[in-house]
Amino acid sequence: MTEQRRLRVALLGAGSVGSQVARMLLEHGEGLAERTGASLELAGIAVRNIDAPRDVELPRELLTTDAESLIVGADIVIELMGGIEPARTHIITALRAGADVVTGNKALLAEHGAEIFDVADQVGASVSYEAAVAAAIPIIRPLKDSLAGDRVDRIFGILNGSTNFILDKMDREGMSAAEAQQLATDLGYLEADPSLDLQGYDAAHKAAILASLAFHTKVSLDDVYREGIEGVTAEMIEGARDAGYVVKLLAVCERLEGGTGDEVSVRVYPALIDREHPMATVHGGNNAVFVEAAGAGPLMFYGAGAGGRETASAVMGDVVSAARRHIAGGVGVGESPRLSLPAAPIGRIETRYQVRLEVADATGVLAEIAGIFNDAGVSVATVDQTPVEIGPDGERGRATIVLATHRASEADLSATVEKLRASDVVASVVSVLRVEGE
Repeated sequence: MTEQRRLRVALLGAGSVGSQVARMLLEHGEGLAERTGASLELAGIAVRNIDAPRDVELPRELLTTDAESLIVGADIVIELMGGIEPARTHIITALRAGADVVTGNKALLAEHGAEIFDVADQVGASVSYEAAVAAAIPIIRPLKDSLAGDRVDRIFGILNGSTNFILDKMDREGMSAAEAQQLATDLGYLEADPSLDLQGYDAAHKAAILASLAFHTKVSLDDVYREGIEGVTAEMIEGARDAGYVVKLLAVCERLEGGTGDEVSVRVYPALIDREHPMATVHGGNNAVFVEAAGAGPLMFYGAGAGGRETASAVMGDVVSAARRHIAGGVGVGESPRLSLPAAPIGRIETRYQVRLEVADATGVLAEIAGIFNDAGVSVATVDQTPVEIGPDGERGRATIVLATHRASEADLSATVEKLRASDVVASVVSVLRVEGE
């Protein structure tokens, strides 16, 4: 019986995900060997602080603060440190040393992915990153491999479980934004810097990665239009419910056809989803991604979008693939050729909108507002007016008007909103929400 080949695995980072990956490597060694044809030896775990508390009790002799020495001689390097540096330097060092890399670092890939993939192509190594988007949900490999021969026209979905948890609590339990955010903090759902979630940066990083894969072109964080959920109020949630919608923070990646060629639109913003749409049933911290392809048609991927064990599952899938490549030999499979499609400005997109206004209670208000929409070329589908409350002294307050539009361009809608803000009959533009999923 021939001796089984041994592969050295270096793990960088032992946080909630890294600790679970280490546990799986240590506890499931026999099963992993049967699946890969090689013995996976955890050579060491690079950490910032050896004595820091961890979710999993790890052998102290495996812990080190010297990541550089650990990388040397490794066959597979798993980077779960997060952040840009020193993660970027460690990955490039590992690739140039001949190791395959597995990472879950969405921010690094969104900002420096092209550089990292170029290095991997030069040396014939591979970079795998299923865990970088939607945790346990397999979405990277389907886009990279299964749909590589198809034309993907659109991706939209919920890519941030923390904000979905907050909006879901506001919608289903009537919590205020502050209450829901505090609960998310208490449960550990929000990042250490909550602005990464609340302001849409986390979802934008993931959207850039998905768009780059789907459209075979370079998409960076700077190409992603981004709005967070800080402005979403309980009143907006209630108004959406009354109109048959739910508010979700959505990432939308879309190929737009233009007169001078295709463009790519990538954006993240709170949007309205019809309550009958499958995306409306994505509750708690779960994620869901819809892919619309010319041949395959609509596809939906759903599951846990966060969590140490769940994300570690995606990491280990990449580790097994990397190990099999080492055993089989040959160069790593590089990224698909770049098409260099330009990024479309947000004004190019078309969708429907819901506009909520506070207006003066006076004759001719509706006519003037309708005229503003008409002049900008935005067609109004429905108008709903909340009855004006009359005070004890007979004074009349302001009225609330909610207008739903037909499909219109973002540029025309923005021009409409500016004119509404300048109108004497409009006290305030309370909210503008886009409608997606139709």
